Amino acid sequence: MDLPAEVFHLRDAWTSEQRGIRAATLADRELRDTAVLLDTGWSRLLGSPAYGTGSPFLAEDAARFLADAGVRLVGIDALGIDDTESGDERPAHSILLAAGVHVVEHLTALDRLPARGARFTAAPPAIRGFGTFPVRAFATVPISH
Repeated sequence: MDLPAEVFHLRDAWTSEQRGIRAATLADRELRDTAVLLDTGWSRLLGSPAYGTGSPFLAEDAARFLADAGVRLVGIDALGIDDTESGDERPAHSILLAAGVHVVEHLTALDRLPARGARFTAAPPAIRGFGTFPVRAFATVPISH
């Protein structure tokens, strides 16, 4: 899957008290047929015990907004697209997957991408019958002349 990327740099859009990323934060762009990538800054903790708790996530209203906007993929540089501390509730996964939107989690280096102009590729292995599996995810950025 190779898609134009819309990168939202959201390091100041959430706090430890308000970890959910809301729809209003994402409402300023045309998103149909894009990969929406959420740069929260959380990946800086990858590999440390702190990565496992307090992670930002996509709020239910934002998941619904993105599904209705016709995005093809949503990626986040955090532990999960849903609040991993809310028990078994997974509204973002449920809404996005029901709409045919792919989800990619645990991304890194999103801060190195421009808000627009990159292309995002997520290449899964050719395995049938799996619900979750790793992908080779990367972005390409055109060289300015």
